[in-house]
Amino acid sequence: MPTTFQKRQKELKRLEKSKMKEAKRAQRKLERAAQKEAGQSGPQIDTTPPEQPPQN
Repeated sequence: MPTTFQKRQKELKRLEKSKMKEAKRAQRKLERAAQKEAGQSGPQIDTTPPEQPPQN
């Protein structure tokens, strides 16, 4: 039974999407490794407390 054109297009799109996800995963992995080498363990978080208005 031959594969229809639409099924083939759908399969190609699915393969392309999985390749894109894999590329994104690899990029994030490289970025995390670079941050680890730079001494960072995660995203920067502002730890300064917000200024509070004086209470009367």
